[in-house]
Amino acid sequence: VQLQASGGGSVQAGGSLRISCSVSGRFSGTFIGWLRQAPGKEREFVAAIRWHGGATYYADSVKGRFTISKDNARQVVYLQMNGLKPEDTAIYFCATTNGITSSVYTPSMYTNWGQGTLVTVSS
Repeated sequence: VQLQASGGGSVQAGGSLRISCSVSGRFSGTFIGWLRQAPGKEREFVAAIRWHGGATYYADSVKGRFTISKDNARQVVYLQMNGLKPEDTAIYFCATTNGITSSVYTPSMYTNWGQGTLVTVSS
């Protein structure tokens, strides 16, 4: 299974952007997540979705602003980002984990990573 993130770009603060993660190959894992890494910072969890069932999980910093969703038939996971802030500037990665639910919040628990897409938010 390979993951490919796309849709990043530059927006002004308060704007919106939707990024996508395409999954090639038959995905049989448990969770697909979005994680991000800002310059000079550690990689951090953003959001995750259970592949079967659709339960969603969010970091407190994005709750109420970002929405993760999926299209199982197309094997695509989306991250709709509204109310973007300069501190959301980062490379956004999609990745998979088959751990228990609590593992979705820990970047090191993700085992299969795609290439990232850059999101830049200007003030």
